Amino acid sequence: MSTIDIDTDTARDRIADVLSRSRRTAKFVLRDNAAKLGFAILAVFTFLGVFGPELAPHAPIEHTMRAEDGGIMRMSPPNDAAPLGTTTYGKDVLSQFLAGARPTFIVGFFGGVGTGILGFLVGLVSGYFGGRVDEFLMRLTDLTFSLPFLPMALLLLTFVTPSVTLITAVIVAFFWKMPARVIRSEVLTVRERTFVKSARSSGAGHFRTMFLHVAPNVLGIGFLYTAYAVAWAIAGQASLAFLGFGDPTTTSWGRMLRQVFASGGMREAWWWVLPPAIGIAAVTTSVFLVGRAFEEVVNPELRGDE
Repeated sequence: MSTIDIDTDTARDRIADVLSRSRRTAKFVLRDNAAKLGFAILAVFTFLGVFGPELAPHAPIEHTMRAEDGGIMRMSPPNDAAPLGTTTYGKDVLSQFLAGARPTFIVGFFGGVGTGILGFLVGLVSGYFGGRVDEFLMRLTDLTFSLPFLPMALLLLTFVTPSVTLITAVIVAFFWKMPARVIRSEVLTVRERTFVKSARSSGAGHFRTMFLHVAPNVLGIGFLYTAYAVAWAIAGQASLAFLGFGDPTTTSWGRMLRQVFASGGMREAWWWVLPPAIGIAAVTTSVFLVGRAFEEVVNPELRGDE
C-alpha cells in the first residue's frame, strides 16, 4: 500500500470518527429542553436572516407610512397599517425589524465562525509547536487582551466608512483571543498523549499530526467557543451600531435602537424599542442555552449525578 493510500485511509477513518462523535453529541445536546428552545430560536433567526428583507411589507428606509388624510404617521403605536407601529420619521418598524435581521445574522454567523476558526488555528499551532512559536503567538494574544474592543473598534471605524464586511473583520480581529487561549491549553495536554507521540515516531509530519491526530481531540471545545463567539459578534455589532458606527446603508437591530435613542422616544415608543431589543436578547440567550448543553459534552463533570 502506498503512502498516499495510507494517508487517504487515515483521513477517511478520522472523518468517520468525527462524524460519529458529532452524531452522538447532537443526540446528547437535543436531550436538553433548554437547548431545544435555543435551537428553535436560532432556526427562526436564521430564517429571518435569510428571508427577512423579502418578507418586509415595505422598504425599511425609503417607504414612509401615511394616514388616510395623507399625513405622515409619526411615532404611531401598533395599528392595522403598521402592526409594530412607526418611527419618528414615519417608517414601518416591522419592516425595519425584518430587514434588520440580515446584517445581524451575517455579522453574527461569519463573525462567530471566523472568530472560532482563527482562534482554533492559533491555539492549535501555538500549543502543538510550543517554544518560540508559542511565545510569539501568546504574546500576540496578550496584546489583543490588553486592547479594549469598543474604544479600539471605534478608533478604527472613525477613519473608514463602516460596512457589514468591515465590522465582521474587526470583530474577528478582536475576539479570536479567547478560543485561542483555551484551545492552546487543551492542545498542550493532547500532544503529550501516546497516540500523538506514536504518530510522530512513525514519521508523520507536523501538518498531518496536528490536523489528523491532535485537532479532532480538541474540536469539541472549538465548536463550543465558536458558538459563544456568535453571541459575542452579535452583541459587538449591536454595540457599534448603537454608538453610530454601524453600516449606514443598511438597517440593523442595533441601528434601530440608536435611532429610537436619538429621537428621544426611548421611554415612550416601546413598540420601536422592544422588537430589536428582544431580537438581540433572544438570539444571544439561545446561543448560550445551546452552548451550556454542549459544554456538558465537552466537560462531563458538569453533568452531575445521572
